[in-house]
Amino acid sequence: MHTERHVRLFRNGRNQAVRIPREFEFDADEVVMRREENRIVIEPIHRQGLLATLATLSALEETMPDVDGDLLPLDEIDL
Repeated sequence: MHTERHVRLFRNGRNQAVRIPREFEFDADEVVMRREENRIVIEPIHRQGLLATLATLSALEETMPDVDGDLLPLDEIDL
């Protein structure tokens, strides 16, 4: 389904701008804009939460060493 609407360009300081009509509004705070030949494509950036970002990471291949309690004399640390 293609929705189309005629809009006018205007100047905002030294920048050319366009108002985005309500039916084209994004549910995002930021967008990515790129030029594809004679078109400008605007796509929303959806930020992932920390858990979703961590879920995309692959597991570490290395094993972590065991920590010996004798190496950490917590009672001797002067804070």
